[in-house]
Amino acid sequence: MNLKEVLKMADEIVFAKTGEHLDTLQEAILRGTMQGDKYTKIAEEIHCNESYLRQVGSQLWQILSEELGEDVNKTNFRSAIKRFQVSNSSNFAQGDVVAIGNFNICGEARYPPDIPNSHPQNQETSNTKQPQTLHQDLSEMPELGDFYDRTPELDTLTTWILQQRSRMIALTGISGIGKTSLAVQLVQQIKDEFECVIWCSIDASYTPDEFEHKLIQFFSHSEKQDLSPTNPKRLPLIKYLQKYRCLIVLDDIHNLFCSGEFAGKYKPQYEEYRSLFKQIEKLSHPCCFLLIGWEQPREMTQVKSQNTLIRTLQLKGLGIAAGREILRDYGLEESDNSEALIHRYQGNPLWLKSLANLIQELGIGATELLLDDTILLPEDLKDVLQNQYDRTSELEKQVMSLLAKENQPVNLAKLLEKGQISSSYLLNALQSLSRRCLIEKQESLYTLPPVLRQYIKEL
Repeated sequence: MNLKEVLKMADEIVFAKTGEHLDTLQEAILRGTMQGDKYTKIAEEIHCNESYLRQVGSQLWQILSEELGEDVNKTNFRSAIKRFQVSNSSNFAQGDVVAIGNFNICGEARYPPDIPNSHPQNQETSNTKQPQTLHQDLSEMPELGDFYDRTPELDTLTTWILQQRSRMIALTGISGIGKTSLAVQLVQQIKDEFECVIWCSIDASYTPDEFEHKLIQFFSHSEKQDLSPTNPKRLPLIKYLQKYRCLIVLDDIHNLFCSGEFAGKYKPQYEEYRSLFKQIEKLSHPCCFLLIGWEQPREMTQVKSQNTLIRTLQLKGLGIAAGREILRDYGLEESDNSEALIHRYQGNPLWLKSLANLIQELGIGATELLLDDTILLPEDLKDVLQNQYDRTSELEKQVMSLLAKENQPVNLAKLLEKGQISSSYLLNALQSLSRRCLIEKQESLYTLPPVLRQYIKEL
């Protein structure tokens, strides 16, 4: 028997006993067992806690033992499954039905040759091991709309999620940069790799209890069980996360944090989210949380960058080709100045669309816009910038005001001299602004993006 056949047979045996197919961890255990790998190696390859993996293995061996009628363990699994196959091979040839528990295996002679869907090769195709999607709730996910090339970012996120099996990923970037659009495209591409997929848009009233209840209800619908708050069978959320391979997207994560404070400080009523994110980071489970927003939880910034289980991707502006595509979509003719215009607005899709709309309405051209380093700020763009600016602390606003007066990047010493701010406060403010993606750092020099500099000058 080859590995595929073994996994298929084990999957059918487990399904007969439990009503559930092999999950990701169980399959990894069987795959590693057939390859002669120890639990330590299996756990390393799938980035799972070894102790938890052994627990899952123990439960799996118990299920197989009960169904095969002998003591099955990691050491003898290969021989046990082979004995099972050999003991039933004669019955297969005679077309008998072999019953094991609630699991029936029909011999080849039982398949009527004139019924296409009953042929074993079709059964093989239908049972090709793929994650069984139990439930998807994408009702809060926006429509994709116009999507401009983000191939490198898509590839990076796909690798982190599907290959490195990261548990939590923060997708950050300044307003309008395209975080949500990228996430929508990503979900559309990889959603069938998961048993459960849900998209949650976090608003200002989404308390930790409401969020946890929403997810538990989501899983209850997946299992077609009644998990009302009074049901004694209701499980803690982490138990469901350990049970299923899930993709959970939290959009507008910045709504969990305080305005007027440094980035990532939870609102008083949302402190329990910290405990949830800690559980997601520390406990073994096969799920992935994708957090989208202007800010990320402070806990994520404290994790070492080489930790593949926790990742952060800061989204930058689009390239010249994609920027020109936006301008063309708004009916603007390509000119020699288009590249400079895209650079000035940092390839930000929302900023470029706002500008292109203004150009259309006023009937002006890119050449006129580039005279005297003009940066136009349409009112709708100002509104977007105002929302993010209002979230910053007074100290951050003071530092941005200092940077807005400088046309060239400045170092820490110059900021200390001009701002008369203590080094400790200044460093904390710069760190927070960096986490909000509101400033740029070039080696030891700091600067504001041109659009944001113009906005602050006009305040």
